[in-house]
Amino acid sequence: MLRYVALFCLLPLAAFPDTPLRAELIKVFTAPQRVEGVLTGAINAKTSIALGFRQGGRVIEVRVLEGDRVRQGQELARIDALQQEQNLKVTQAALEAAVAAQGQARQAYERQAAMLDRGIGTRAATDAAEEALSTTIREQERAETEVSRARRALDDTVLRAPQDAVVTARDVESGQIVASAQPVLSLAVMGSLEAVFQSPDIDFMDDLLGTPVELSLIDSDGQAPMHAVISEIAPLVGLTTGSVAIHARIMNPPDDSALLGVPVLGRVLLPHGPGISLPWTALTTTKDGPAVWVVGADNTVSLASVQIERFHTGTVVISSGLTDGQIVVGAGSQLLYPGRRVIAADSTETAE
Repeated sequence: MLRYVALFCLLPLAAFPDTPLRAELIKVFTAPQRVEGVLTGAINAKTSIALGFRQGGRVIEVRVLEGDRVRQGQELARIDALQQEQNLKVTQAALEAAVAAQGQARQAYERQAAMLDRGIGTRAATDAAEEALSTTIREQERAETEVSRARRALDDTVLRAPQDAVVTARDVESGQIVASAQPVLSLAVMGSLEAVFQSPDIDFMDDLLGTPVELSLIDSDGQAPMHAVISEIAPLVGLTTGSVAIHARIMNPPDDSALLGVPVLGRVLLPHGPGISLPWTALTTTKDGPAVWVVGADNTVSLASVQIERFHTGTVVISSGLTDGQIVVGAGSQLLYPGRRVIAADSTETAE
């Protein structure tokens, strides 16, 4: 009796064929791989303006603070204009005198020309009067130029915003003496923001131009990520930083001055050569190391040893051990053994 029971127990293994296992079947192929890189940097204004007076003097008023929004033409600061006002008055007086002198010279010339026409004057006197008129005309033009220059000098005692912007730095205070072109205020144009990163110098750095970057604030507080495109890469390594500056132009940046100078993380996919990418569920192991289940022409599986190049979240990149066109098992590989038949999970064939 025991002999029959033992024989019956062996029948499922010896007499009944394996029913195929439904599993995820993946056709492998070699493709260019990318690895995610994370850069740290800060948000800056692409267009920054350093403002200073064209002439030196004592600052008597600064009308803006850091963070203030300014409009084009708005008065920002002023230096003492007493000397310029006095110079303008002097040049205006000189102009008035030149205009009067020209009027007298013109009358004298017209009188001499009329006398010459009537035959009671001389050509020499008429020529002398004409020369005197030309001299007074040149003097008036010179005086008008001096008045224009004096007016510009007076206008230059007032610092105005060249365009709509945000004040990012205030470098002087009232009562301070400033030199010509010394920075007084710094402005940032909000219409063009960029993220600036410092990166090690890598071989394929130039290939990153135009690569999309996903930006997230380090202290995001739930704020949605911003999108940028790498627009500029410094041609040389910085002498002080030992790194390469990478600029990423932010697409449709929010009009928020609080973003200026904020630290930011940038995630970018970097090229990393060819490889075969598989889901982590395809990976198993043997005494010889990592392996995957390869499906043969008869739909039975066998183990193939592979070389792993790197891991990613949810995937693994294989550098050797597989060839293009092979079929491997993904999800469901933990239920396999050599010679087990498999079918695709979406197949209509009957399976266990």
